[in-house]
Amino acid sequence: MRIHKLSISLVLLTMLLGFSIACSKKPSDDTIVKDIQDKVAADPDTKDSQVNVAATQGKVKLTGTVKTPAAQQKVEQIAKDEPGETGVDDETAVQPDAAAAPAQAMAPPPPPVEKPKPIVVPTGTTLTVTVGQALSSKTSQSGQTFIATLAQPVSIGGRTAIPAGSTISGTVVTAKSKGKIKGQGELTLTLTSVTVKGQNYNIQTAAWDSTVKGKGKRTAVATGGGAAGGALIGGIAGGGKGAGIGALVGAGAGLLGGSLTGNQQIEIPAESALSFRLSAPLTLPPPRE
Repeated sequence: MRIHKLSISLVLLTMLLGFSIACSKKPSDDTIVKDIQDKVAADPDTKDSQVNVAATQGKVKLTGTVKTPAAQQKVEQIAKDEPGETGVDDETAVQPDAAAAPAQAMAPPPPPVEKPKPIVVPTGTTLTVTVGQALSSKTSQSGQTFIATLAQPVSIGGRTAIPAGSTISGTVVTAKSKGKIKGQGELTLTLTSVTVKGQNYNIQTAAWDSTVKGKGKRTAVATGGGAAGGALIGGIAGGGKGAGIGALVGAGAGLLGGSLTGNQQIEIPAESALSFRLSAPLTLPPPRE
């Protein structure tokens, strides 16, 4: 009987000893807290987190802020992997991007992209052209088309709107031969289109007009709502030959000519320069940068 009681005592003593050893191996709350804090500070994904760790009988409580949801999950996983942990209460919050938000709010909106504006060549602009063929009150026909080239470039706002050499089309509005004794010869021209960078544009100009009256009396008038609508370098030829005389009429002049005798006709030799004024604005596309 005594031996039996001794055996029971030894068993109980062994159990108590094992229990106390087991308890002595379980980490304390302070150890758990410190270990979790060290691991959070060392991990590249969580080192910038502001996390507070507390533990009570192995139950871990996490508070504070983290920068990303991924960092939040990593902190919780570190706590769960801690030896001696009996549970994790994660109360951390993801910190809003406080630095980026004010920067975005303060950044000014991008300036609107200004669309290129078309070029407008205004009414009254002078187009000085060189005719490509001879024109005459005797041989030309009303409605006949003639070709010319721009002798001088036209610039708007410091940019070339119509380059020199641009092709220009015109029309003979009136061509009337003068009789030998009486009647008058008349030649009236106008421009109708211009080609700029391969694109054709309709234009309107004041008419260039020249007349021969009476016995060889001649007046050359560049009309256009007044006597200052254009200019002439041309000639008056007698006997069907181009005894050319020429003069360029400026913006302020509207009449040139003189008194001649004989059966004179209005002759404009090829390569003569004539000036016309736009009677309506010409709109061209924006320039290409």
